[in-house]
Amino acid sequence: MMHYRIISRFLFRRFFRGVGLVLLIVCGIIFAVTFVERLPGYPTALLALNDAWARLVEYVPLFLPLAVFMGTLVTYYTLTRSSEGIIISGAGLSPYQMARPCLVGAFIIGVFATTIINPYAVELRSQKITSEYLKLVDGKIWVRDFSDGEYTTMTAGNITKDGNNLIFHDATIFVQDSEFKLTARIDTNIIELSQTGLNTNDANIFDTTGQKHRASWNKQTNITPKTVLDRYLQPDQISFWELPGFIKKMSAVGVPIRGHMVQFWTLLFLPLSMIAMATLGVAFSQTRQRRNHSFGIKFGIGILTCFILYFVLNIFTILGTNGTLPPLLAIIAPPLIIIAAAGVFIAGFDTI
Repeated sequence: MMHYRIISRFLFRRFFRGVGLVLLIVCGIIFAVTFVERLPGYPTALLALNDAWARLVEYVPLFLPLAVFMGTLVTYYTLTRSSEGIIISGAGLSPYQMARPCLVGAFIIGVFATTIINPYAVELRSQKITSEYLKLVDGKIWVRDFSDGEYTTMTAGNITKDGNNLIFHDATIFVQDSEFKLTARIDTNIIELSQTGLNTNDANIFDTTGQKHRASWNKQTNITPKTVLDRYLQPDQISFWELPGFIKKMSAVGVPIRGHMVQFWTLLFLPLSMIAMATLGVAFSQTRQRRNHSFGIKFGIGILTCFILYFVLNIFTILGTNGTLPPLLAIIAPPLIIIAAAGVFIAGFDTI
C-alpha cells in the first residue's frame, strides 16, 4: 500500500509536469502572437501586454482540454522512454491504477479552471465591454425605461465601459408620455449611463413640432449599468459563481436562459470533461514497447481525434443551446461516452 502511494505521487507530479509543459508552449505561442498583433494599436508596450494577457486568459478554456490530452500523452511517453513505465507495471500496478493520478490531476485542473480561471477571465473582459461581447437585437443595443411618468427608449450602435459607467455611441433616444405620445427625440454621438441616469453634453434635441436645437440633455432613470449588462451579456461574460443567481433572476422576468444553462452545466462539468480527455490520452498511450517508436504516429492520430471530438462537443453544445437536446444531457453525454470508449480500450489492452 505504501509503495502505491509513493508511485501515485510520482505519477501525479509527472502528469502536472507534462500538462504544464504543453500549456507553457501553447500559452507562450498565443501570447507572443497576440502581443505582436496588438502592439501597433497601443501607444505603449505595457498596454499591449495587458491586452495580450487578457486575450490569453480568455483563450485558456478553449485549449485546456487539448492541453490535458497532450499532457497525458507526454507524461506516458516520458515514462516509456525512460523505462519507468515498465518498472511501474512490474511493481504490480494495472493501467487503471497508473491512470488514477492523471485522472485526479485532470479533475483538479477542471475545478481550478471553473472556480478560478473563469471568474478571473470574466473580470478582465468586463473591464473592456464592447458590442461584440453583447447579445444584440437586430444588431443594435436597445434600452427601455419608465420613470417620472415617461417612457424612454434608446437605441445605440456600440457600447463601451468607463469605470462603473456605460458609454453609448451613435445613440437615438425617444421620449414618450404615459399614453405613448412622442414628446422628444434626442440624437447624440455619445451618452453616458451612470447610477443616476443618462447624460450627454452635446445632443440634437427635436421637440413635437420638429424644431431642433443643440444642448446638453440628462434624465434620471431606473435603469443602471448593471441592469443593462444583465440584459445583454452573453453567457460566457458571466462568471460561474454569478450564473445561478443570474439564471434565476432572468427566468423570473421571462428572458430566455437556455444558453446560460448550457454555460453553467459546461462549467460545472468541466472537471468531468478534463477526466474524459485524460482517459483518452491514457488509451492512446498504451504500448508494450520499451522504446515507443510509434509515439509520433499515435500522437498525430490522437491530436486529430481530439480535434474531431472538439467539433462533436461543439455540436452537442449547439443542440443544447437551440433546444434540440436538454442542456444537461448535451453537456454530460459526450464526456461520458469518451470515458466509456477509452475505458473499454484500456480494459481490452490490460487483458491481452
